[in-house]
Amino acid sequence: MSSQFHLLKEARFRPFFMTQLLGALNDNVFKTALIALLTFRAGSITDLSPALLATVLPGVFILPFFLFSATCGQIADKYDRALLARLSKQLEIVVMGLGAWGFIAASLPLLVLALFLMGAQSTLFGPVKYAYLPQQLKKDELVGGNGMIEMGTFVAILLGEVLGAWLATAQQGSVMTSTMIVGIAVLGYWVSRGI
Repeated sequence: MSSQFHLLKEARFRPFFMTQLLGALNDNVFKTALIALLTFRAGSITDLSPALLATVLPGVFILPFFLFSATCGQIADKYDRALLARLSKQLEIVVMGLGAWGFIAASLPLLVLALFLMGAQSTLFGPVKYAYLPQQLKKDELVGGNGMIEMGTFVAILLGEVLGAWLATAQQGSVMTSTMIVGIAVLGYWVSRGI
């Protein structure tokens, strides 16, 4: 029995793995930075309660999964998964550009809109993720490949939460966060071109 880590050397797996990892990283940098920003500086952005916002905002990100998952699954069945992954990453660049503008302008409506659209972009990528692996991996690699994707996702979540909180509370947090989220999105698209 070989280790599933050998898949990271495979061109049929590595770009997809990195695309998924960077997407999860960006989701969590953005969400955590937004919640940290509102927790520490809500008074300068809105009159709404920081506690209320910290409760509602994760739901704004998750709402598109509830609304669009079935439709995105049908799209993933109908169209080329590699193309959908790349389109999803292009959409992420646009959404993170909007989010960057929201951070710099300290605009809660722009940030909430970007959060919802980031959830929608992730909803589009989700079915692609589950449909792509069985196409690219051998039967005896599929469980290990799924495990690698899950491991990468949870590492990205952890790093994204730490990085997002740090960026939001830094001296030039809005500029640093904006640069980071757009940079990760561009890198994610670049990596996705290898799928």
